[in-house]
Amino acid sequence: MFPLKDTQPSYSRPVVTTVLIAINILIFLFEWSLPEYSRHYLSRTALIQLYGLTPDRFRFTTLVTSMFLHGGWMHVLGNMLYLWAFGNRLEDALGHARFLVFYLLCGVVAGGAQVLLNPYSTLPMVGASGAIAGVMGAYLLKFPGARILTLVFIFFFVTTFEIPAMILLGYWFVIQLFSGLGSIAQTNLSGGGGVAWFAHIGGFLAGMLLVKVMGTRERYYRRRDLY
Repeated sequence: MFPLKDTQPSYSRPVVTTVLIAINILIFLFEWSLPEYSRHYLSRTALIQLYGLTPDRFRFTTLVTSMFLHGGWMHVLGNMLYLWAFGNRLEDALGHARFLVFYLLCGVVAGGAQVLLNPYSTLPMVGASGAIAGVMGAYLLKFPGARILTLVFIFFFVTTFEIPAMILLGYWFVIQLFSGLGSIAQTNLSGGGGVAWFAHIGGFLAGMLLVKVMGTRERYYRRRDLY
């Protein structure tokens, strides 16, 4: 399932969401333009090693830089699709500046959660999914009755459904939770790797907490739709 957009109107332009998507795509295009390996020039592998979040050699700056790197086309496009689907309405509710701070804080907490729960991993973690998970957690809390236009694949057929946010995001979180618990055993056996499930879980919970602490802008309450 791929969320496309929510069916409720926004009252302001999603400037920060659009800029974040553009920055992520531009950085990925630069990343993809590099050779995978190189002894004399900057390579894609070296870029990820330098700016990705590697728990075993943790650096605080990589909590932020890793958010803007991605591992492949499907990785970046999938993340940006989720950011667009949920970010524009949340940005409308929080306001542009507050949404940017919220997004970055969620990404930092998400990366920190992955480091704390898998501290000896030597593989660099990249991607905006932890920050976007925070956006999704906040969206669930603020707009549980919203309906999300979702692209669904049924065998060889592709169609769209309007799925309630509570069902779609609740299902997503349960999948992350069980996958994260399952990854603990896998990490103990294989030494790590794969999806950073705990970054998703940590980001989602951080988003729910931060949106309560930061609140929505007052004028939003005077114009928002009631569910």
